[in-house]
Amino acid sequence: MRLSIIIVNYNVRHFLEQALGSVRRAVRGIDAEVWVVDNNSVDDSVRMVEEKFPEVRLIVNRDNPGFAKANNQAIRQSTGEYVLLLNPDTLVEEDTFSKCLAFMDSHPEAGALGCKLIDGTGKFLPESKRGFPSPWVAFCKTFGLSAIFPRSKTFNRYYLGYLDVDKTSEADVLAGCFMFIRRSALDRAGLLDEAFFMYGEDIDLSYRIIQAGFKNYYFPETKIIHYKGESTKKGSLNYVRTFYQAMIIFTRKHFTGRQAGLFVFMLQGAIWLRAGMTLAKNFWDRIWLPAVDTMLIYAGLVVLKNFWANYYYKDPEWFKTDVLWFSFPLYILIWLGTAWLNGGYDQRYDIRRLVRGLAFGTVVLAAVYGFLDLDYRPSRALVLMGAVWAVLATIGVRAVAHFVEFKNFRLGLDKIRNLLIVGSMKESERVTGLLRQVGISPNLIGVIAPPGETDGREYLCAFSQMDEVVRIYRVNELIFCSKDIRSQDIMACMTRLGPAISYKIVPEESMSIIGSSSKDEPGELYTIAIRYNIAQAGQRRNKRVFDLLICLALIPAAPFWLLFSSHRMQWIGNWRAVFSGKKTWVGYAPQGNTTSLPSLKTGVFSPLDTLRDIHPTTQMIDRLNFLFAKDWNVWRDLTLVGQMLGG
Repeated sequence: MRLSIIIVNYNVRHFLEQALGSVRRAVRGIDAEVWVVDNNSVDDSVRMVEEKFPEVRLIVNRDNPGFAKANNQAIRQSTGEYVLLLNPDTLVEEDTFSKCLAFMDSHPEAGALGCKLIDGTGKFLPESKRGFPSPWVAFCKTFGLSAIFPRSKTFNRYYLGYLDVDKTSEADVLAGCFMFIRRSALDRAGLLDEAFFMYGEDIDLSYRIIQAGFKNYYFPETKIIHYKGESTKKGSLNYVRTFYQAMIIFTRKHFTGRQAGLFVFMLQGAIWLRAGMTLAKNFWDRIWLPAVDTMLIYAGLVVLKNFWANYYYKDPEWFKTDVLWFSFPLYILIWLGTAWLNGGYDQRYDIRRLVRGLAFGTVVLAAVYGFLDLDYRPSRALVLMGAVWAVLATIGVRAVAHFVEFKNFRLGLDKIRNLLIVGSMKESERVTGLLRQVGISPNLIGVIAPPGETDGREYLCAFSQMDEVVRIYRVNELIFCSKDIRSQDIMACMTRLGPAISYKIVPEESMSIIGSSSKDEPGELYTIAIRYNIAQAGQRRNKRVFDLLICLALIPAAPFWLLFSSHRMQWIGNWRAVFSGKKTWVGYAPQGNTTSLPSLKTGVFSPLDTLRDIHPTTQMIDRLNFLFAKDWNVWRDLTLVGQMLGG
């Protein structure tokens, strides 16, 4: 056996399907075996592999033991002269494996090989080659010196920025998403260290391969697409903690004495520094828009107050100072609160939700206004004028932000995408059908013939003329049919046309369209899949607000619980659990299987509780839970809670 390819999968079924399709094409003519180790995925990955790739040897774990341990499971059972560790969110060229085998065969000193990595826009990923994380290298990386001086041998040894990305060279560290390893090097250096759950295991293995007397090579003669680069994870505190803890494990393992202590101290400091920066950035991203809205609305209300006092009341001192510290903050709280509840801050440029939320807030404010003491009811006209100003001001802020980001004022309008499909007419018809089914309506310019087909009566142009057509029609999205286009042709087009275009690929016989518009974002996916309401950020927020409101509404009933209810302790315990966020008032039926549904806190009640005289089967319970997740809204919860409390 020449080559053993090992892919560890965790809940990325559609990307795995595309990766396996490209692997199947790349192993033609090679004595190879393909292993998939599934770490307890709940997205039907296992069944997809069994049905579509019966030649793949499958290991199904009942838990998630981590990346290193899962790879080792397959390595121990594999028999290839070479072992390739490959991520599931990758796409390899048709000749990737043959080129790697030829290089390794002609370089017996090579222990491991890494190739050129590009993201979903065709841009080179610097993690294709890296240096060992010494204290100085880590310092430059942590404090951004490597980014400031990307080609410096002194400051950017982390990404070896001084090496030519198009020339084969020795490298200290190879990326774990594609590590082509000689079996004898693994035998001498040892398998992946299972102390690393995620991140760091590639650095550790690369280091041990060199320590065992071999060399690691960066080999740019072939390239792969890696949809989820390292930068996609940096927005989370979990990434910061896990990555730097992995570096600490590496340091304590391979460094000794004072150097190790200094390095660990630096890494621990980096954890706090990066965590603080991440928290600050995430907080700023969340708060800047409502903060600007608040300041603008407040300033406008002050101007309106002065105008109305002079124009209508003819008295500059008519309004008391109470309006500045009580009335205006209350107005703003209600307006922006209802806009938030309505999803006005979920999608920054969704004007419809924003205006609807502000309008509802004005209605709420009008109702609240009537209950306020006369001293806190300055003027109904001020409320109405303030509502108009709130709408104008918040739309204005978003218009400016939209112009800064996109250089246009098409606020609230989806950008019309000029789309080209590259592939056969049969596959292009299948693609347009998929787009219709998932609700995507781009402006389809036409279909470009795959290489070898030139019938102008059916196609817009030949494959060789694609660059000209892209420029003439200002195309901003390309969809490649992988059944008709080789992976290396797709990657060559992406590299040549550049990142201004959004690229997507349709795997053969797949119901998914996969791509990525930025290396800083996870891969995008158009797929015919169930859309669960309960999984939407706005709906989850509404559910939590509903839980809290029910908790507050039940407070007046507390004396009844304590005096007359035989289940008083259960009621109090449930109330406390819901209020603290440990439970929700309405959740899934606990008797059902919910592993494939969006996660949800344990419910005090469930849809099954209303079926008191029925004995449902397991299939019926699963269906109830499915419908609850798919069609959830606040009224469903309110109805069920009302039935349970009233009954």
